[in-house]
Amino acid sequence: MKHDRFHGRVQSSQRLCDWPECEDKGEFRAPGPVPPGFDGPGNYRWFCLEHIRQFNSGYDYFAGMTADDILAAQSPLHGWERESRVFRADPFAQNPRWADFGDPLDAIGAHMRARIRTPEQQAAARARSAAMATLNPEQRRAMDLLGLTPGADRKALRTCYSELVRRYHPDRNGGDRSFEAKLQGVVEAYQLLKKTAAFA
Repeated sequence: MKHDRFHGRVQSSQRLCDWPECEDKGEFRAPGPVPPGFDGPGNYRWFCLEHIRQFNSGYDYFAGMTADDILAAQSPLHGWERESRVFRADPFAQNPRWADFGDPLDAIGAHMRARIRTPEQQAAARARSAAMATLNPEQRRAMDLLGLTPGADRKALRTCYSELVRRYHPDRNGGDRSFEAKLQGVVEAYQLLKKTAAFA
């Protein structure tokens, strides 16, 4: 496959241009009518130089999207909210659920930490993950309130709880009692989670 100064040109292409009634070679790839998705990468159309220029001049990636969809598509984290397949050397390492992390680097870090655990630690992590899967919506909200990520253990639960209690306690805020509701929520979330199998 050879390329030249025109970016994306495939000179060895034996395809004809997909533009109606054009007999030139289709050397430039363009998005096809079937977009990429769950069922595969979608398909493509191939055009000659003249017609790829025409296609590109009228192509609008955001066509048909709402203002909210466009804003979401422009986010640096766009696409990371769904789970992705990962390749790993260790078949027993726990894959991160990308949707459970706000930052992709946190998900990658969790994956790497899982790979360097001892077999006993890996078994404990698998048991915690299985227990996490049984959490009900109220318990998941409690995890969000405490800022806990999937795979957190009892030590992480205590650490997050202690940090938030210090942050919201009136004694740490010059006697300001405006954080009492948040403090009560943190205490209730901790009391709820420490009784679950995930944090046993």
